[in-house]
Amino acid sequence: MKRVFTVLAFLCVLGVGEYFVVSRFAIRHETLSLFDAARQRPVTVELAVRRDYETKANLGLWKLPLAIISNGNTVKATEYSFLANVLAARGYIVASIQQDLPTDPPLMTHVGQPYVGRRQVYIRCEANILFALGELKKRQENAAYDHITLVGHSNGGDVSMYVAHQHPELVSKVITLDNLRVPFELNDHLKILSFRSKDPHFVSDPGVLPTPEQAKARGIDIVHTGAQHTEMSDRGPDSVKEKIQATLDRFLRDSASSELAPADTTSPMIMNPGDY
Repeated sequence: MKRVFTVLAFLCVLGVGEYFVVSRFAIRHETLSLFDAARQRPVTVELAVRRDYETKANLGLWKLPLAIISNGNTVKATEYSFLANVLAARGYIVASIQQDLPTDPPLMTHVGQPYVGRRQVYIRCEANILFALGELKKRQENAAYDHITLVGHSNGGDVSMYVAHQHPELVSKVITLDNLRVPFELNDHLKILSFRSKDPHFVSDPGVLPTPEQAKARGIDIVHTGAQHTEMSDRGPDSVKEKIQATLDRFLRDSASSELAPADTTSPMIMNPGDY
């Protein structure tokens, strides 16, 4: 019991710090080099977790909420640390999955086909996520594997929305950065935050974004950033990343008190570039 009280005291001290202080000093990072024998495919996962919350979970005092980040095409899983650190600072265990490999076929667009012909890519990435979930369960039993948060940029955002549609029993939140192909999942029990770019070279397909009426009815938060599509990773300027971090942190803070509750559909946050 003495050990437990010591840990809890430590948690109270850390709890008063800002998330950026925690992200710098108290987040543990680990690379898992996994191999899915059934598909003969390597799956690399970058983990980030706050040490104090991990200790609390290891003692059986806490279930870690889980966030899975899917990278944009040709972007590395390691290039979303600005998102992983905010999530980890809020108490999540974060798994950034390297969804594409150099040996994978190029991402092609076939106009007129469902998801412009990318369904097989989404199915492959879905298998990566399910495989990673199984491996994480072997390593950390005290995590909320039935209420996961999916995060993704570009193609990774489409993967996140696709998996949320396929597995509504698993997914409680989806956070996308400029997903362009897979329509938003309109589900009262799913909370969605989406950051949108202002980039003429990356325009969402018709029917992907909800109408303003649908967004309001479903509590979908859409943030028009005015940023370029390719700036929504660690490669982007600090000004863009910091604004996304602040909005994401507020989104997580506002939903933290009801982590497992249905989405609040009464106050959508639809912002214009000037507001951002």
